[in-house]
Amino acid sequence: MAACTNYLLTLSFHHANSSSISIPKFSTRLHFNRPSRVVENISAQITCSATTSSNNHMTRTSNILGLIDQADAGLSSTGKFGRFGGVFVPETLVSCLNKLAAEFNFILHDPQFQGELAVALRDYVGRETPLYFAQRLTDHYKNSRGEGPEIYLKREDLNHGGAHKINNAIAQAMLAKRMGRKSVVAATGAGQHGVATAAVCAKLSLDCSIFMGNVDEERQSSNVLLMKHLGARVKTVEGTFKDATSEAIRKWVEDLDSSYYLAGTAVGPHPCPSMVREFQSVIGKETRKQAMEKWGGKPDVLVACVGSGSNALGMFHEFVRDEDVRLIGVEAAGSGIDSGKHSATLSKGEVGVYHGAMSYLLQDDEGQIIGPHSIGVGLEYPGVSPELSFLKDIGRAEFHTVTDEEALDAYAVLCRLEGIAPALEAAHALAYLEKLCPTLTNRTKVGDLDNSYCLVGTAEGPPCPSMVPKFRLVIGKETRKQAMEKLADKPDVLVARVGRYALLCCPEGIFPALEAAHALAYLGNFARPTLPNGTKLERPIMHGHF
Repeated sequence: MAACTNYLLTLSFHHANSSSISIPKFSTRLHFNRPSRVVENISAQITCSATTSSNNHMTRTSNILGLIDQADAGLSSTGKFGRFGGVFVPETLVSCLNKLAAEFNFILHDPQFQGELAVALRDYVGRETPLYFAQRLTDHYKNSRGEGPEIYLKREDLNHGGAHKINNAIAQAMLAKRMGRKSVVAATGAGQHGVATAAVCAKLSLDCSIFMGNVDEERQSSNVLLMKHLGARVKTVEGTFKDATSEAIRKWVEDLDSSYYLAGTAVGPHPCPSMVREFQSVIGKETRKQAMEKWGGKPDVLVACVGSGSNALGMFHEFVRDEDVRLIGVEAAGSGIDSGKHSATLSKGEVGVYHGAMSYLLQDDEGQIIGPHSIGVGLEYPGVSPELSFLKDIGRAEFHTVTDEEALDAYAVLCRLEGIAPALEAAHALAYLEKLCPTLTNRTKVGDLDNSYCLVGTAEGPPCPSMVPKFRLVIGKETRKQAMEKLADKPDVLVARVGRYALLCCPEGIFPALEAAHALAYLGNFARPTLPNGTKLERPIMHGHF
């Protein structure tokens, strides 16, 4: 059985009845940008046999797979995963979403588009990413008898941009281009989706506006700078990711004919959740193939962190019908699951409608959103994917929680043992190994996903000061004088020809190391005018900000 950077476990299945399911008691106004509680008894959706244990298992498996098939069959017409998902939006958006759904369904079966996407994923994104056997981490979790699961990491950090977000961003940007859209709007929290969107828009010559909460901007200033280098306009919104999402959607509604809303995660009205899941599912498809090559089988357990859902679904979707593969999602317990400061939507939320779709939400008794909290900014969202909500309800996936402190400990362990710095979001999945590994049999294969490199702020995060020197990039002839006026100190770094660096980012959506930018600048200023048309140059190897 196998391990990846996502853990998968099968929930022990519980009989669904009114006493075991928390049903919201209130129903408030249905609003696109505000939550609405939903009263619905779902006991009729899941049935179990009460015969022998073996028959129970067979019946549970049959019921779960049947519900998944049923949901898939109705998805294109209803936009729902069971009772979750849907299209809860103003009338002005319905026709636009219908058109988007039609285009999405077409390109799924269009050989030309799929061929172009495969080339982009290979040559631009850098797929496929390795399925890495974490030998020392595996040894770390062995018991006193030397037994324990084998742990594998699906290295999504090795993608262009350092995260899984670009898998979806490049595909949707290509779709936007195909639909004749001129501009793209998006929202970002941790900044990874913003960077990915800015990069692919630069590559495809699309105008790009990224909305970001002021709280997140302060924590992710390096990503903000990179988005600007890539040609995007970064629009500051009061609040966090949920507020940025609302503003991005409003901006999109202002110009539906020429703009495109590039959803970064599997939430929102249909077809947005299905699109993001589909474009991220390349992760799970590669994992299945690589597992067969490495040990001739499937992973036993897949473990993934869960914020709003794109990371987990990218791995889970390929294996959702493999009942012998456990699917485990790990949510952020923040300061503690009972502290009120967490992002554990599936563990503590109730059903409601938010940002155009029905899912589990963090909300109070009046149906108002409770602000999420996590040290991993990418996990701070009060809702969650409708599909993950569905997988929870039918018992196909299980969800657990990890605190900020536990995630930081896991971050340090992976750094020390494997020389890999995971994203703080992915560190939540790694932290769950402490509880999971003692319960697994020898040589079980466990997988974890998306070890994106973590850019740690100076005021928070794990104690690795060597990773986070506070550089100030200063441009201008009067640099020393201006730096003393503004910073009361000298600049830490002087970068020549930063304007040229920005120009290099924009045409290709690639952010080279400044050292490599010197070679690229020479191509433009000196080499190109002296060479005949059609001359082929050996390109310099890029490194650094990749």
